[in-house]
Amino acid sequence: MTSCPLCEHTQLMPFHQDKRRHYLECQQCHLVIVPPEFHLSAELEKAEYDKHQNDPCDLGYQGFLGRCVTPLLKRVSSEHQGLDFGCGPGPAISLMCQQAGVQVSNYDLYYANKPELLKRQYDFVTMTEVIEHVYQAHSLLTSLDSLLRPNGILAVMTKRVQDKQAFANWHYKNDMTHIVFYSIATFQWIAERFNWRLEVIDKDVVFFHKN
Repeated sequence: MTSCPLCEHTQLMPFHQDKRRHYLECQQCHLVIVPPEFHLSAELEKAEYDKHQNDPCDLGYQGFLGRCVTPLLKRVSSEHQGLDFGCGPGPAISLMCQQAGVQVSNYDLYYANKPELLKRQYDFVTMTEVIEHVYQAHSLLTSLDSLLRPNGILAVMTKRVQDKQAFANWHYKNDMTHIVFYSIATFQWIAERFNWRLEVIDKDVVFFHKN
């Protein structure tokens, strides 16, 4: 039986189905998931990521990430240290923060696999367009919690589930590497579970503040 990778609840109800995959919704935390039998292999997943060769100096790409980075920089100072978790092949956030005088290290399973960075703590962690790719949601968030110092900020950028009707026509679900989908209700559950304070920043950006 498939259980929710976030809250481990076993009551998962059909949410949507298309020609390629099924989607289930957890009745406890409201996470929408793609069951494991529809996941890509690690090799095929990496091949998809390799297509996203974003130039960190591209102003358009920086503008996209700015919806997360700009409000974050208003909440941190040059004395703070950050980690871009899942920086991808074009690590723009560290460059953007560096230009503002804030130091950010880059970690990525495929493109900047430096495990020693995961043994430290940070004043903030960014995770832009990453969380929807990671099926083991509870394990991921537990690891991120351990990376944050007290009063640290976890900045998450991902498009959010609205309702079944909107989901049916949602382009975001068509990326085969997107296997978990979050809503405000799910983020509220996470905040309560981890004793974080949720701050909704933008239509696809939320900040969690570690108490």
